[in-house]
Amino acid sequence: MAQLKSISAFSSSNLAFHGPKRESFPYHGKVCCPGKLSSFQELGARQSELQGNAFAVSSGNGSVTRAHDKQVIRAVLPSYSETEVSGSTKERGLRGKLNKVVLAYSGGLDTSVIVPWLRENYGCDVVCFTADVGQGLKELEGLEKKAKASGASQLVVKDLKEEFVKDYIFPCLRAGAIYERKYLLGTSMARPVIAKAMVDVAKEVGADAVAHGCTGKGNDQVRFELTFFALNPKLNVVAPWREWDITGREDAIEYAKKHNVPVPVTKKSIYSRDGNLWHLSHEGDILEDPENEPKKDMFMLTVDPEDAPNEPEYVDIGIISGIPVSVNGENLSPASLLDHLNQIGGRHGIGRVDMVENRLVGMKSRGVYETPGGTILFAAARELESLTLDRETMQVKDSLALKYAELVYAGRWFDPLRESMDSFMEEISKTTTGSVTLKLYKGSITVTSRKSPYSLYRQDISSFESGDVYDQADAAGFIRLYGLPIRVRAMLDS
Repeated sequence: MAQLKSISAFSSSNLAFHGPKRESFPYHGKVCCPGKLSSFQELGARQSELQGNAFAVSSGNGSVTRAHDKQVIRAVLPSYSETEVSGSTKERGLRGKLNKVVLAYSGGLDTSVIVPWLRENYGCDVVCFTADVGQGLKELEGLEKKAKASGASQLVVKDLKEEFVKDYIFPCLRAGAIYERKYLLGTSMARPVIAKAMVDVAKEVGADAVAHGCTGKGNDQVRFELTFFALNPKLNVVAPWREWDITGREDAIEYAKKHNVPVPVTKKSIYSRDGNLWHLSHEGDILEDPENEPKKDMFMLTVDPEDAPNEPEYVDIGIISGIPVSVNGENLSPASLLDHLNQIGGRHGIGRVDMVENRLVGMKSRGVYETPGGTILFAAARELESLTLDRETMQVKDSLALKYAELVYAGRWFDPLRESMDSFMEEISKTTTGSVTLKLYKGSITVTSRKSPYSLYRQDISSFESGDVYDQADAAGFIRLYGLPIRVRAMLDS
């Protein structure tokens, strides 16, 4: 029961993980993954304070700035004395000179040391940026203090949840994009929306560079930097993990001490995790051996299907032009709809995937994903298409969906090819409107009903009873013509 209560606390306002944070090294291909996560009961305590997707960050002078939805929260920090952090912002650094750098920031060990490293090596002012893509607001607490202690001049926070779901997740859902048969692209979709926001912030604050904490072995470095290239090719890009001598957690701690950056004592996570409103991924530790079964206590969004309720739950998904709009008859905003389905799917153990995938950089990696709401939406959308798309259109759409998924996985969100394919997906989905009812039971999804005003299914035609539209006698001529190549080939052997 405690486990079920923890799942019910899951919402876009209180997910128990936050974007770019990593307390374990090396990165294992994720730009930002938190350390060991606590229970949803503990981390969901602030939900009542944060209704309406609004939250506040206090600045050094005690003032509070509040933001709703896509508005920016900016905490301007007091000037940091140059004697406290090595590296002058007025002089050339050890590796060159940059004016101002926008850093993807979480407040974890890695990004905390990147701030003074940038100042020391590029003599630059550092603006920290944090994106809320539904990973939870718990870790926003204390970010101003951490950024100030590291030497940042400014903290910018943007709530991107609605934009993330509406402009990135839902187009992928409409396209049917799944990478290598299983992966629903949770991390892949989040990176371009974060990187786009970083480009916007760089323009707002007059920065000439952006920086990220991606490892040189992973996919995320590509996803971030291709977005930077597409939206502002003049920006300089700094990737410390490809430049510095820090090789692990202990090196980072020593660097922090040397530069007077306080590092909180935290329990090192055994897993590398990345979470947002769409999914939670797990990598590392025993998962690095594909023969090992994941431990039961590793999962955080979904209960074990064996422990799920003994009674099924029915959920009705309303869809207009390939885009979900309602759950059980209630119209919801994109982020709210996904959040609600995450709660429903999570308590029934829906959406667990264990896979070995091919990273863009060439190596294989093993990951376990939890995507409860997304799995429900994919099942509903594909089922509705069975009514509204003809055979040829469905086959072409499915073939293009593979390429669409490859582009998203490879970080080519702003590639003209993906944008053109998205226009195609939008056009052929205009009639994908209706509703689908699904039965959720112990990790499984069963379709129980589907209907659409544009349904191509005709009971009077499909019925075994005789009808006026279809004359069964016509089938004889059709079969003879359809089978003509087979008959001709057989004649050669006779």
